[in-house]
Amino acid sequence: MNNYLLDLIAVTCFFSCWIGYARFARKKAKNTNCIARCLHQHRIHWMYQLLGREVRVAEAALLANLERNITFFASTTMLVLAGVLTLFAQVERLEAVIASIPMTAPPVHMLIQFKLGILTLIFVMAFFQFTWSMRQYGFLNVMVGATPVDKSGQDAQLKAYALQMAIVQDRAAHAYNYGLRSYYFSMAVLGWFFHPLLFIVSSLVVVYTLYRREFKSRAVQAITQGMLIFDEREQAKGAEH
Repeated sequence: MNNYLLDLIAVTCFFSCWIGYARFARKKAKNTNCIARCLHQHRIHWMYQLLGREVRVAEAALLANLERNITFFASTTMLVLAGVLTLFAQVERLEAVIASIPMTAPPVHMLIQFKLGILTLIFVMAFFQFTWSMRQYGFLNVMVGATPVDKSGQDAQLKAYALQMAIVQDRAAHAYNYGLRSYYFSMAVLGWFFHPLLFIVSSLVVVYTLYRREFKSRAVQAITQGMLIFDEREQAKGAEH
């Protein structure tokens, strides 16, 4: 009974970490410079620049590259799902492997199946996020193709249209990010196969890793500085006019 109680605590901790971090990151991004907030500003600037270009081969190539990355993860997720589903037929062998590792919790047949079920659910969710991201990039391609040229940069309606394109791209990037987070948290679930305490520690480590990379990494600092440079440049242009 104590072992099952520890498993229950570990699962509660896992979902609290995942859901809690998602809400925390979404709220904090509204008033703190981070990858999501700063990249959105870069996307807006990108779409504004797109308005003045007659030839948009560079945009097409960049968007195609982003879609290829997402397609890779979507197809990889299907392969991972196939592997996890195959393990349902090899539970006894998996139990033997876990039991042979020192300091692991005694494997329980039904609990092993439940853990595999959690992994399956995570990768199904990741697949949905990746495919939704792909579809939204497809929507963005259509909007880019329909965008008229405005070399003056003074058309307010086209600027509003460019902002909507940036929003669609931002939504696609968020779906991609959610899919990647699923991969991160699936790594934490692997620790559960060995011991519930390792599962708890892994969940906390994943949250710490995500926080550092999305809010405190050097990449975030560079992206933030780039955003500030663009802001200063736009302010200088406005002062000249």
